Order: sequence, then C-alpha cells, then structure tokens
Amino acid sequence: MDSSSSGNGEGRGSSSLWLYGVLALYATVFLVYAETWAFTPDESYHLLAAQLIGAGRTPYIDFCFPQTPLNAYWNAGWMRMLGSNWRVPHLLAALFTIASVLLIAGYVLRRLPVGGWRVAGAIVAALAIGLNGPVFVYGSLQAYGICLFGLTAAFRLAVRAVDRGAWLPAAAAGFCAGVAAASSLLSAAAAPVLLLWMVFYNRSGSRWKTLVAFAFGISVPFAPVFWLFARGPRQTWFNLFRYHAFFRRLYWPETTRHDLEILTSWIDNGQALMLGLLALTGLVYVVRRSGWPQSRKAEFYLCAWLAAALSVEVGRAHPTFARYFLLTVPFLAILAAAGLCAISAAFELHRPRWPALVVAVFMALGLGKTLYERREFDTWSVYQRLAAKVDQVTPPNAPIFAVEALYFLTHRTPPSGYELSYTHLVNLPPAEAALMHILNEAEVKRQVQSGMFATAYSCDDEEIAGFGLKTLYKQHADLENCTIFWDRK
Repeated sequence: MDSSSSGNGEGRGSSSLWLYGVLALYATVFLVYAETWAFTPDESYHLLAAQLIGAGRTPYIDFCFPQTPLNAYWNAGWMRMLGSNWRVPHLLAALFTIASVLLIAGYVLRRLPVGGWRVAGAIVAALAIGLNGPVFVYGSLQAYGICLFGLTAAFRLAVRAVDRGAWLPAAAAGFCAGVAAASSLLSAAAAPVLLLWMVFYNRSGSRWKTLVAFAFGISVPFAPVFWLFARGPRQTWFNLFRYHAFFRRLYWPETTRHDLEILTSWIDNGQALMLGLLALTGLVYVVRRSGWPQSRKAEFYLCAWLAAALSVEVGRAHPTFARYFLLTVPFLAILAAAGLCAISAAFELHRPRWPALVVAVFMALGLGKTLYERREFDTWSVYQRLAAKVDQVTPPNAPIFAVEALYFLTHRTPPSGYELSYTHLVNLPPAEAALMHILNEAEVKRQVQSGMFATAYSCDDEEIAGFGLKTLYKQHADLENCTIFWDRK
C-alpha cells in the first residue's frame, strides 16, 4: 500500500539498524581507501595550487589554475592547520562524499511514499552511490567530494524551500549549489534547474523572494572569483573560460572520437546499466502512481531533471571523462530506490530485504571489478619514494624540473609556468603568455637545456632524449619506471 506516512515506524527498531550498520561499514571502508590507495595524477595540480595559496600566492594572478578556486582555498586553509600533505584534502573530500550518501539515504528514508520499503530503499540508494565505481575511486579526490555534497545538500534544501515561505531555505539551497559550482564548473548546470523548480513548485511565499534569496545564496561562494576578477580580469577570464573553450583539447587531438567512446562506455559497464535501468524504471513508476501526492512526485521529477542537466553539461565537456558523470549518481540513486519498489511490486515480492540484498551484492561486485582493474595504477606511495630521492640528491631551495606531484611532495615552489604541465602545449603571444604564467614546449626545452635546474625528472623517453638530459647531468637513477637526473655537467 502506498502512503506518505505508512512507513513512519519503519525507520525505528531493528530494521533501521541494518541501514546504520551498512552506512557505518561503508564509511569506514571508504575512509581507509581514501587515506591509503586513492590517487589520480590530475589531482596533483589541485593540491599544488592549494599549497601555493597557503604559501601566499594567488591563483590566476600568480599562476595558471583553470578551475573555479573555492575548493583550492578550502584545502589551503585546512592544510595550513593540519599539515601540507595529501591526506588532509583526501579526508575532507571523503567526508563530503560520505555526507552526500547520508543525505540521500536520509531523503529516501523519510520521503519514499511506499510503505515497508523505506529502509530497503535507503540502503539501495546509499550503496548505489557509495559503491559506485567512479564515486568510490574519485570521491576523495580533487573537487568531486565537495561537489557531491553541495549538490545533494542543495537538493534537500530546495525540497524544503518550496514548502516554506521563509527566504532562508532558498538562500541555503543557492549557497550549496554555489559551493558545488564554485569548486568545479562541471556542477554548474544544477543551479538553474534547482531555481526553476523552486519557483515553479513554490507553494508558499513569494516566487520573487525565492529567486532573490537563491541568487544571493549562490553568489556568496563565488566571492573569491569576484575578487580575482577585480584584481585580474584578463587572467580570470582566461582560466575560467578561454582555456576550456580553446586549449583544453590540445592533449586530446581526437576529442570527438574520445568523447563518443566515453559516452557509450556505459554499454559494457554493469553498474552503470543497472543504475540507469533502475532509475528509468523508477521514473516511470513515479509517473504512473496516481496515489502519490503531486508534491512528492515533483521531488522525484527534480531528481530526473538534475541528472539530465548534469549529464548534458559534463557530456559537452571536450574532452569528457566517465568520472565526470559521478555527479549524476545521487539523483539516479533516488530514482533507483523507486525502481526497486516497482520491480518488486511487479513480481509480488513483499519482503524488501532480498531485492535490496541482490542490488547490494551486484554493486559490491562491480566495485570489486573496478578496483581490481586499477590494481597496478600508481598511488601516492610511488611519488613519495620519488620525492625522497629528489630531496636526497638536490640541495635545499634549488630548482627542479618535475611534475606537479613532486613539487607538492617536496614543498618546492615550481618556477613560473611549471605549476600546470598541461599548459605547455598552449601557444600565446609572449606578453600574454607571461601574464598568464604559461610556457610553451619550446621555452621549457630552452630552460631545461640552459642548466637552470639542479635536478630533472622524467618518465618519457622521448623527452629525455629530446631535452638531452643524459648529456646535461653526470648522474641519474632509474626509479618507478622513471629517471631522476642530477649533478649538472
């Protein structure tokens, strides 16, 4: 029987202990992973940016950083208090991801209007997010954790805002959506969807009040961007727009082919297929349930709109990557919980424990496959060994030619233009390149061959030969499939 209140007692007692136990186990495992194995090379320049900010340098103005800066400032503040190492940002991002799982599980537990299925639905939603391969692998890296939290918190607040005439919930929803977008523009599409939904479904108070409150809330997290634009409008415009529009694809010359492969990769991904099919089934189920209040249906429709808008946005990023789509997972998970109810009703399965268990096992196996495929990937321990060798052979404060991870781990400030290696393919007029702190490959080669670096690091045989590193330095050591050169001739 469908009812908005029939499951009120279900959230108490022994059945709820299953939910709390599952959430506690997930959080423990995820935190261990985040503090030990979690790593992707792209996170290095985010961490280096936070370290440079902590040292008093300004993104855009002092170095190239083609991201919205809120997460970098957030990490910089905590790293100054807790230590400038990678485990601090990992912990913060992991806690944000765990909080987003809790927010979605709590929503399903309270709002799924299907008697007897709320706990099972909450468990399914939580595991659909927490055990999702991209969420688990990347949720503690870069800005993904804070974006997941910002998006899910904005959703919960938007649902509350339409029932209240006060401006505070709408402003809080705008603030959380702004936190996500000010940490990564990949999440920006959620803001207009949330605003339009709140204005359209507003059931109390003034729609204009909602709009103004949301606009005020979303502007607060963008205060660093406004401040940076006032200091350097050309640099800010380049980092946030020009770089992505014209230069981001330089490292991916076959961008269209790459994007097509990514956009169709769900076909052979069991987790993505199951989540998508359950979410689609859930959406159809919600549309057809005449007994559900329209206000409750509207909340599930919002999940569909958010997932669609975010998918379109990240799908249009050139190049795009499968991990970008993790931002849609919380909203698909809510629909998937409804989808499980629909399938169970169709097969007359009246005990929710077993369908939920099947989904949990399937998600766990999918995550296991993902982690197994990444078993030989580098971790921070590899770069820590490399950094130790660099420090061993390099005098203090001497410049090194390296990658962002080694600048970060050795706490050595990179020379101007070396803060982001992806920019070396960008060719700008000399004056503009100097303003943006960008060096092209020819200038990098000239500087390396001039002997300005006490130590050089490379994993690329062509780069080693092209730069003549073996003739520039007397000594070298092969370590972790890379080579470190020192003692200039």
